[in-house]
Order: sequence, then structure tokens, then C-alpha cells
Amino acid sequence: MRIERDDLTHPDVIALLELHVWTAHENSPPGSAFALDLSGLRDPKVPLWSAWEGDTLLGLGALKELAATHGEVKSMRTAPGQLRRGVAAAMLDHLIGAARARGYTRLSLETGTNEAFAPARALYERAGFVPSAAFGDYALTEFNRCYALAL
Repeated sequence: MRIERDDLTHPDVIALLELHVWTAHENSPPGSAFALDLSGLRDPKVPLWSAWEGDTLLGLGALKELAATHGEVKSMRTAPGQLRRGVAAAMLDHLIGAARARGYTRLSLETGTNEAFAPARALYERAGFVPSAAFGDYALTEFNRCYALAL
């Protein structure tokens, strides 16, 4: 598996991002999905990486800068057919390393509390993320949960 900085032009990357946004909205109450679309991910403060095996896209992950020492995990998604291969864990490790390299001392994320988001919560908790107060523009509701990792 190789993880590389992505320029958001490959059709497979675009399709996986569209699936990610659609799924976020499908599994979230109205107004509770915060997945970035393609235009949001083209912001220079939100680099995106893609994971590949040969020409096969395995997954995605982005890192949004919130402040000079604070980043947010965004757009974590494993491609259909690539689940249970360690793609998400490898991508999260990569994002944590990129956050440290940027000088962040805190890495945060927001995710859902329903069953559709259970694998994501388990992944983040295994990586050391702990429930936290809301950050940025998020407000905690019955549906969502925020996590943080001190770096």
C-alpha cells in the first residue's frame, strides 16, 4: 500500500469522495452531516491523501488546519471492497504523522453516534482518540461525538 498526496483529479478519487458525502448525508439527520465535498477539499488548508495498491484506490483521508497547532481529521473513507485490510488504520497513522510534522499539538474529529459510524468510532478509540468537547463550529447533539488526540 502506498499513501500519496492527492490532487483530486483521478476519477476513482472523485467517485469515492462523492460516495463519502452521499453516505454521510444518508446516515445522518438533516443538518448533521459535515463531510467536505470536492470544493471543500480543494482548500489548501485541507490536504487529502489517497491510499493505493497498484492502480486500485483503497481509501482516502484529509487533514484540515484549524489553527497553527490544531488539526482535524476529515474525509476518512475506505473504498468498497477494501474493508478489513487495514486501510483506515494506515491512513489514520499517516494523518497523525502529517499532523505532528505540521507542528500540531492536538488533532480532533467529529463523527456520528449511530450504528453506521461504529467502525469509525472504534478505529479512532483504538488510535488513542478520546471523547472531547465540541471544537470549531461543531455543537454536540445526540447524534454526534467529538474526539481529540494530544500529539
